[in-house]
Amino acid sequence: MKTTLFSILLGSCTLPMLHAQEKLVSEVWVADQGNGTYKNPVLYADYSDPDVIRVGEDYYLTSSSIGCLPGLQILHSKDLVNWHIAGVAIPHSLPPVTNIAPQHGNRVWAPCIRHHNGLFYIFWGDPDQGIFMVKAKNVKGPWSEPVLVKASKGIIDPTPLWDDDGRVYLAHAYAGSRAGLKSVIAVCEMNTDATRVISPSHIVFDGHEAHQTCEGPKLYKRGGYYYMFFPAGGVPTGWQVVARSKNIYGPYEWRTVLAQGDSPVNGPHQGGWVDTPSGENWFMHFQDVGAAGRLVHLQPMKWVDEWPVIGEDKDGDGCGEPVLIWKKPNVGGTYPICTPQESDEFNTNLLGLQWQWNANINDQWYFCDQEHGRLRLYSYPVIESYKSLWDVPNMLLQKFPAPNFKGTMKLKFTPSAKYKGERTGLVVMGMDYTGLILENTENGLMLSQIECKKANDGGTETVNASMLLKGNEIYLRAEITSTGKKIDKSEGGHDHVVMCQMSYSTNGKKFQRFGNSFQVKEGKWIGAKIGTFCTRPAIVSNDGGWADIDYFRIEK
Repeated sequence: MKTTLFSILLGSCTLPMLHAQEKLVSEVWVADQGNGTYKNPVLYADYSDPDVIRVGEDYYLTSSSIGCLPGLQILHSKDLVNWHIAGVAIPHSLPPVTNIAPQHGNRVWAPCIRHHNGLFYIFWGDPDQGIFMVKAKNVKGPWSEPVLVKASKGIIDPTPLWDDDGRVYLAHAYAGSRAGLKSVIAVCEMNTDATRVISPSHIVFDGHEAHQTCEGPKLYKRGGYYYMFFPAGGVPTGWQVVARSKNIYGPYEWRTVLAQGDSPVNGPHQGGWVDTPSGENWFMHFQDVGAAGRLVHLQPMKWVDEWPVIGEDKDGDGCGEPVLIWKKPNVGGTYPICTPQESDEFNTNLLGLQWQWNANINDQWYFCDQEHGRLRLYSYPVIESYKSLWDVPNMLLQKFPAPNFKGTMKLKFTPSAKYKGERTGLVVMGMDYTGLILENTENGLMLSQIECKKANDGGTETVNASMLLKGNEIYLRAEITSTGKKIDKSEGGHDHVVMCQMSYSTNGKKFQRFGNSFQVKEGKWIGAKIGTFCTRPAIVSNDGGWADIDYFRIEK
């Protein structure tokens, strides 16, 4: 068993799990300032479209996982600032389970997590299939198989409400790309066990005039009012709206309750309201920063004349703006600092919960070799129409954890002697991607720094540098740097330029830069990710080689 800085337990999170690096304080991003305050974002990672609940003294957050598996990662906190990945609600596959091709931009959109009568529920919208639901007694599972609550192409962003009279409602939005309609919110009724819809959807709010692209509703009831919290105005540029009515079907009056104002936080919206046992109110939402994805912020919230005001309302007009540093929530106690899992020493028989594959999981892709403290990736054939790693399902990736960091892995590659063309390496993945790739060639084991532009549109790789290796063990590193430079908005950008420089080492101490610097780009509805893979050509064979990953570490 390896002992490193990353195995030292610097903090303590409750809700124990049987996964590596269960308790961690990140080297690269910590929101808790240690003096009773926190800084935003509380999660510098792509937990997009976040939703949050409180159950007793515990808080749980989930977010869009798109087509990445395991899906619906669930984070746990005791104070809304210090978070830890506690479980996953979709551990293996999404319907249809026979589909193992990457589903970039599809599948799990804008989930909603709720707790009712001792059960956790998560609803989400699949833009091509409809509204799904899973439930469990414990966030650690087991979770039920997904149930299709409402089959319909183009309905998204569901949120349930169990009403006082026992009736159960579901609010949702529409995806214009599939439904041919957007900027409206609808409500329908479900059966008492929330497994199927029993009424048509009725549009209850039209945002075309005042709140274009309204979507992502969250439904609550308070003081006799039904409240819908929803974003409008588009992902990088929008604002947060709250509508209320005495009747679930309206009419609804509305207010804008959070906008960028003079803050540097663009598009603050889409999230969830949560309270504390002490009576405080808070709102968690995302900010889209481009390459790193959609980061999670925590905003103070208060009720004024039965309307929520989110953030800091400096002019008293009822619409706040995001805070950057604020006093931590009063949760009745003080809890140790902890952060979501990042590094992995691969010392257990389970993958860390930070890792996700690019598609429904094939158990033959990997072996968690606890005895030797390593992760073994078996080479898996690419598809016959392969163009780039964008087509590969067995990409093992995790979110960017900070604006600046180094990701380092120790790798031993043992390709098959039968044929050439097996590959592995370290990859920074998005619609453009770069990597340090090991490939067995006719001349021996080759290390190359590659990049692929417009991979999502059929782009192919180019090689910027290459060299033959003498051995098959190597250390690979990607250094990520946020430059502070703004992307030209005429090019569709909206935030800082993020760069990546690759390097390698033969001893793990002295690293040599290799190849070209690369501008990082986000994926399809997700932020850029970092990780690894192991593939072989699309040829007939009953076995292949493998890559052994000794560790993967996130460092300053």
